[in-house]
Amino acid sequence: MRTEGFFEWLGQIIGTVIRFVVDLLSGVLGGIGQAIDDFFNGLARAIGMDVSFFSLFLLVIGLLLLYSGIRAFIRKSIIGGLVLTFLGLVVMSWLIV
Repeated sequence: MRTEGFFEWLGQIIGTVIRFVVDLLSGVLGGIGQAIDDFFNGLARAIGMDVSFFSLFLLVIGLLLLYSGIRAFIRKSIIGGLVLTFLGLVVMSWLIV
């Protein structure tokens, strides 16, 4: 009889600890997820684009093209810089509504 009470108490303690850890992680990860969502919504609103995976992917592609164009200009490659910068601007103009 005494052993059953001990194991019941131990089970409740372990269950309480597990529940606390799960609630804590759920709150932290939920807060991080909400912060990321707010960041992307603010970014999209400031640029004037839709919030979708495809739009964010095109944004990254456009920024990489612009970055490559600037690096080409720094390397004194005028033609490559013009082409990459033009392509980056074309991709970025598709996004902006």
